[in-house]
Amino acid sequence: MNKFYFALFSCTLLTSSAWAQYDNNPGSNHGNRFEQLGTMISTPNEYRSASGAPGPKYWQQKADYEINATLNDDKQRLDGNETITYTNNSPDPLTYLWLQLDENEHKKDAESAKFDESKMQSKMTIRQLQGIIGHDLDLGNHIVSVKDANGTTLNYTINQTMMRIELPVTLQPGQKFRFKINWWYNISDRLTIGGRGGYEYFPEDGNYLYTMTQWYPRMAVYSDFQGWQNKQFTGRGEFALTFGDFKVSMNVPADHIVGGTGQCSNYAQTLTAAQLKRWNAAQSATSPQEIVTLDEVKQTMKNHATARKTWTFHAENVRDFAWVSSRRIVWDAMSTQIDGGKKVMAMSYYGPEAYPLYRKYSTKVVAHTLKTYSKHTFPYPYPVAISVEASNGMEYPMICFNYGRAEKDGTYSEATKNGMIGVIIHEVGHNFFPMIVNSDERQWTWMDEGLNTFCQYMAEQEWDSRYPSQRGPAYKIVDYMKMPKDQLEPIMTNSENIVMFGPNAYSKPATALNILRETVMGRELFDYAFKTYAHRWAFKHPTPADFFRTMEDASAVDLDWFWRGWFFGTEPVDVSIDSVKYYRLNTKNPAVEGTADRAQYDRNLENISTTRNKEGGTRFAVEADTSLQDFYSKWDRFAATPATTQSYQAMYNAASPAEKKLYDSKNYFYEVSFSNKGGLVTPLIIEWTYADGTKEVEKISAYIWRKNENKITKVFAKTKEVKGIKLDPYRETADIDESNNSWPREYQPSRFELFKQQSLPRGVTAGPNPMQQAQKSQ
Repeated sequence: MNKFYFALFSCTLLTSSAWAQYDNNPGSNHGNRFEQLGTMISTPNEYRSASGAPGPKYWQQKADYEINATLNDDKQRLDGNETITYTNNSPDPLTYLWLQLDENEHKKDAESAKFDESKMQSKMTIRQLQGIIGHDLDLGNHIVSVKDANGTTLNYTINQTMMRIELPVTLQPGQKFRFKINWWYNISDRLTIGGRGGYEYFPEDGNYLYTMTQWYPRMAVYSDFQGWQNKQFTGRGEFALTFGDFKVSMNVPADHIVGGTGQCSNYAQTLTAAQLKRWNAAQSATSPQEIVTLDEVKQTMKNHATARKTWTFHAENVRDFAWVSSRRIVWDAMSTQIDGGKKVMAMSYYGPEAYPLYRKYSTKVVAHTLKTYSKHTFPYPYPVAISVEASNGMEYPMICFNYGRAEKDGTYSEATKNGMIGVIIHEVGHNFFPMIVNSDERQWTWMDEGLNTFCQYMAEQEWDSRYPSQRGPAYKIVDYMKMPKDQLEPIMTNSENIVMFGPNAYSKPATALNILRETVMGRELFDYAFKTYAHRWAFKHPTPADFFRTMEDASAVDLDWFWRGWFFGTEPVDVSIDSVKYYRLNTKNPAVEGTADRAQYDRNLENISTTRNKEGGTRFAVEADTSLQDFYSKWDRFAATPATTQSYQAMYNAASPAEKKLYDSKNYFYEVSFSNKGGLVTPLIIEWTYADGTKEVEKISAYIWRKNENKITKVFAKTKEVKGIKLDPYRETADIDESNNSWPREYQPSRFELFKQQSLPRGVTAGPNPMQQAQKSQ
């Protein structure tokens, strides 16, 4: 995830938060927020160009895998052997290779199990207590042997979740190295131990669901911008992986159904005749067809087979491989047409408890996600996309694990339904970021989670105009943005160091991109630039600098101020309307100006004493004695006379056409003063409400702040009288204080209610289930 390497400083690591405080013109009210990023991002070179595109000498490594795995359903153990062919496409000679042993995060002596804080609470889950007590289970990778292609043993060193293999001879640029690893590990209960992969046990029917992820020793990435990516896996920062081709065989109990990355090449040997017939029919189906039915699953769950079968899958140009295996899986599929007419099989695997939701929605949501993301990025290139219900959420190439279980009576709440739809979109969407646009998640969480959450928001809104998206709309990030600074970090922060991980890595970058699209750039420019980035870096390893540069390069919009504020800083948006002054042009026309001048003259004569004299019935001398009155007592100093009219006409006739147009315009001029209380510069979106009841929305670029980043004043010419001014009427800038956004000030009442406090059992949601209530009332 989030660290940058700068060519100017060799390999010295600089924290992004330090750079976030960098001011080009410290102490000044300008010259800071609008300066170019400069050395805050990496220097362009022959591998990564200044335009944000891959450079003329861009390279990346390749790792091909042949894996055989055996699942022991009685002991919950996985045994495997793999052959890796590693191709050195770099210009560097390599004397060793690094692999990731992510399963070691579960070892009882894992460092990651000890360095987090912990607290006692009045109610504790097994998982929370497990984190405090630890466990005595034999978890983690057991490496049996590491040998080269000739069978010669290779020296290796394991450092927590990383393994270094010493090469017998230097691997020169352009050469390949083929080696074999034998290994095994005990599969963990992911609901108590935690982690992304493992098993879930169903005591009511005595069966297991295996979600096999991070399950084999995987090559770490060696790249031009950081060499070996060897930051340890602690459970949060996800994965940096190398593309390659996979051939994987999984030997499992004969009554298990297996789904995985890529395409299965032996369905004829693993499916029944009826299931194979349904699979063939699904190839042209436009609605989900059950390959393995619910009735079949209910029967299979009762009897555990002793025989075994081997499923074989192939996948090309993927960065990882994951799979699911269980006898309690319903499987449905349908054909989906992506841009260009490419056929993709959208599929879902789920247990009986998820059937009411997944049978109706899952595969159709998969298809919708592929179509929507393809429209906004590039056509989905893989042959399949799978959603697996596993009571969690995690992504891998062509397969992802999601949640969405109904109540035992088959009903479900709207929150469960919407949550399921959202997580399926999110996890399927990860096929694009980072499974294809392959950023380093270990360093830059936002490059996959943030970009994907932004695309998820667009897909949710295209699914249902009333879908309650929780991440994406600007106002949803306000509570996070207004938090104390000691609880905030820039988006450009390594994942391990983030306090509020979800808002920082998911919500804030997604919101920033939505603001960039809707408010700063506009959809046309943004969509073109975003697609350009996706196309440029598909099946490659981009860095943040590549994204920042491409968005500007493809749009001709200078966005350095935006990256500075939203990605390198923690300041919020809070713009205040401080004052409004009204001016009107003096036309010099006595027929026009007389009434206004008379009213102003009369106002100037009024004060508290004259008002109370009138109210008290004071008899004024000039009224009691009319002899005191003269010409001036009845003279209207503001009435138009032949002399003043003639003088005005002469002046008007001598005026230029442009001057006459101004005199005739009847413009109203409003001088509005704004202050930037939050610090994050932003466009001004101003809604004008006129005296006749009509409204107008006006937008001013954020560049209005470039010469004074704290306070600005601007005059607006209007042809109608203004009765009200409101900033950010559509809540699109994430302004954290809307009470100062209007003139005159508007105050919204808050509501409260009386309630009887109640305690709910842990794990029970407070949201209603109207479907269940309706069934009970029938």
